[in-house]
Amino acid sequence: MPELPEVETTRRGVEPHVVGHRLVHLAVHEPRLRWRVDPKIPSHVDGRRILHAGRRAKYLLFEFEGGGTLLLHLGMSGSLRVLPSEVPRREHDHLDFLLDSGQTLRFNDPRRFGSLHYTDGDPALHPLLAKLAPEPLGQAFDADYLWRVTRGRKVAIKLLLMNSHLVVGVGNIYASEALFRAGIRPRRHARGLRRDEIARLVTAVREVLAMAIEVGGTTLRDFVGADGNPGYFRQKLFVYERGGEPCRVCATPVRHALQGQRSTYWCPTCQH
Repeated sequence: MPELPEVETTRRGVEPHVVGHRLVHLAVHEPRLRWRVDPKIPSHVDGRRILHAGRRAKYLLFEFEGGGTLLLHLGMSGSLRVLPSEVPRREHDHLDFLLDSGQTLRFNDPRRFGSLHYTDGDPALHPLLAKLAPEPLGQAFDADYLWRVTRGRKVAIKLLLMNSHLVVGVGNIYASEALFRAGIRPRRHARGLRRDEIARLVTAVREVLAMAIEVGGTTLRDFVGADGNPGYFRQKLFVYERGGEPCRVCATPVRHALQGQRSTYWCPTCQH
């Protein structure tokens, strides 16, 4: 599933191609996504200029001149491409944002877990966004916040980091890498972390996500960037999917286990 860095990479990739351009027509070729696309959406946005391409959690937000915002979620396998409008559609191409530049922003989603919504009001108040947790790269996610939400919680710290009700966008790969960088084992109880460990972890989460965004996200089976190139953060991974291989820091074999039905990786020497 595309995580926060992949979505932010996509946002940055499509932004220069859509901002300032008029959306001539939103063509909905397949409305049966995670939620059925409202057939009235094209009438709200056709002919209007896109002023801003933003992101909240894993939602891309396209804001229009005169008000109104499209909320697009990539789902588990969705991707966006910027192509000449005359390029034939391929299988699983469900949406075309036809622009006045002659290009189209095309949404492809084999599993159809993506979604498209429109709101006239403040997008932050939309039901899908209103109750989202703080962004890990935002000011609200700091050592004070993480300290508060970990107190009294026996849940493993890695599972807490992946709880979207507490912090958005820290998926399995990035949680594993951040915990390695902070020197904390993924199975430790959240409430047992010391204040200095919490501070290190917040810094590690920010650094890992920022690095991933900088180099284009992590190469996954279904994700490539808006320009069609895969991300390259995977080349920099220290523990994820390196079970049995020597730790890049101390050469101890990296361990692997299932945690919350997801693969977990850690170094028994570097992480305590």
